[in-house]
Amino acid sequence: MDRFAAIESFVKVAETRSFSEAARRLRSSKSAISRNVGALEAELGARLFHRTTRSLTLTEAGRGYFERASRILADLEEANLAVTQLQSAPRGRLRVNAPMSFGFLHLAQALPDFLAIHPDVSVELVMNDRFVDLVDEGFDVAVRIGSMEDSSLIARRLAPVRRVACASPAYLKARGAPASPDDLKAHDCLSNSNIAPMHEWRFSTPEGKPWPVETKGRLSANNGDALRVAALKGLGIVNLPTFIVGADLQAGALVTVLDRFTPQDMTLNAVYPHARHLSPKVRAFVDYLAERFGPRPYWDLVE
Repeated sequence: MDRFAAIESFVKVAETRSFSEAARRLRSSKSAISRNVGALEAELGARLFHRTTRSLTLTEAGRGYFERASRILADLEEANLAVTQLQSAPRGRLRVNAPMSFGFLHLAQALPDFLAIHPDVSVELVMNDRFVDLVDEGFDVAVRIGSMEDSSLIARRLAPVRRVACASPAYLKARGAPASPDDLKAHDCLSNSNIAPMHEWRFSTPEGKPWPVETKGRLSANNGDALRVAALKGLGIVNLPTFIVGADLQAGALVTVLDRFTPQDMTLNAVYPHARHLSPKVRAFVDYLAERFGPRPYWDLVE
């Protein structure tokens, strides 16, 4: 038995919860990965996985072995990196995850310049608005908006994300502009179903006191671009980041309301798994994003 190959196969299966996915990432066959794991279990005299037709989970022995084996492989990778050119030259495939709106509007526009600077790096960009487990799904880095609650990830702040309440001039002419957050109760409000609670919009008074308000409206969506289009069509008031509506505000197609009351702001972060040694390709990418988007985002600059 090739002990290193067996340990590597076990760790990758444990990370991905799939023999097929482990085989894909290790550029091997599913049968070879299965043989490696079986040989390792035989040598250890312990079952490392609970296997059913619908799930694959670690046994108690498997969890303990995974914790130690994954550290050994990480240490070995770090040792290898220390004596190769990878220490200084970013190269290889970089898997990036990003939310749909920001990914399409801004990250996709930034990638050509990054690739031009680093010709030995290739990027696979995956955009979606669902929760993504970076380790389980094999991402090197993700762009996320909001507070970070996963302590297993490292987060680097890239830029502030400012939100504004706004509507089309036609809507405001027909319905009037709200004077306080409570006035939103009498308006059609376009809500993002990805944000919980969906209909609670949170503002702050000029003195910094929280002012939440329960809104209502006939349209909600799980994507900010869809809500932006609805606002431009005069369907109601929307509460969106300026990276989505900044150009519309500058052009006068949308007009801010409740300017004295600050909506709850967020943060644009680059997040990646914990590692004592950050790979050059991830470091280069995060540094590039921080320089391009922060500390004062271009979408907030008035032309």
